[in-house]
Amino acid sequence: MTLDEFKALSDVSELDQALQALWQDRNGNWDQAHDLAQAANNAQGDWVHAYLHRKEGDIGNAGYWYSRASQPRVSAGVLLEEEWDQIATTLLASGD
Repeated sequence: MTLDEFKALSDVSELDQALQALWQDRNGNWDQAHDLAQAANNAQGDWVHAYLHRKEGDIGNAGYWYSRASQPRVSAGVLLEEEWDQIATTLLASGD
């Protein structure tokens, strides 16, 4: 599935929790996204969890989750939308 196809989905219930979390965030449901990322209990969910805390401005907590996900901290100059796209693209590719 391409990034554009993922963004256009209306039902993500068949996808893994990390992708569901990203989709929920994109659709304005930060709390539901956070719950799904935390429930995933894996590196992919931890990466989304880190992004979500960066988005809310909790950089210290985001750093913890980046570490758990074995992902580098994102520099302040990277737009949230760019990071979202990077995470989604990587997770979609790993599902193929």
